[in-house]
Amino acid sequence: MPRLRVIILEQDDTRTFRYVLWADVPTTRQSFYANALATSAWKDATAGDILALQAGQVAERTGTLGVEAGTSLAQARAQLQATWQSFQDRVTAVNPWVRYGSVWDGTTWTAAGVN
Repeated sequence: MPRLRVIILEQDDTRTFRYVLWADVPTTRQSFYANALATSAWKDATAGDILALQAGQVAERTGTLGVEAGTSLAQARAQLQATWQSFQDRVTAVNPWVRYGSVWDGTTWTAAGVN
């Protein structure tokens, strides 16, 4: 589980936020997310945060949120929370490796995959 979920990096103007999202990666898929060279866009990520990213335990996504004039900080935060939830739901639900390792030997298919 990531230590944090949403990190605001910058507020370019009163209506634009640049952010980082961290999502928990299902255990069976962590090897696909693993990257020994991974680092975070957030300069204050701890050594533990970086290790979790490198091990594939946590997925990171950066983005920009533009809000309409008059949007309160609380409303912007709520939008960022919803954006995080959507990211977490996608990391949990979308599995491009569901058939990973399935093979055909010329006669028979042997099914495999990662949950």
